[in-house]
Amino acid sequence: MAISLSVVLLLAIILVVLLRGGSIKPGPAIVAILFGFFLASTGMADDIQRFLNSIAETINSISF
Repeated sequence: MAISLSVVLLLAIILVVLLRGGSIKPGPAIVAILFGFFLASTGMADDIQRFLNSIAETINSISF
């Protein structure tokens, strides 16, 4: 739960920066948000969550 909340917060910050910087217009941003929302309700949601969890675990296991 904490990882998914962090990812959502990070993506929201990136989206705001892109909108304010003019890199992305509001229309495509809304389409991207809706795409993510509807993608989360499909059968692919579990696979995507597993993939993101494995990336997070890999990053977490890297020690400097």
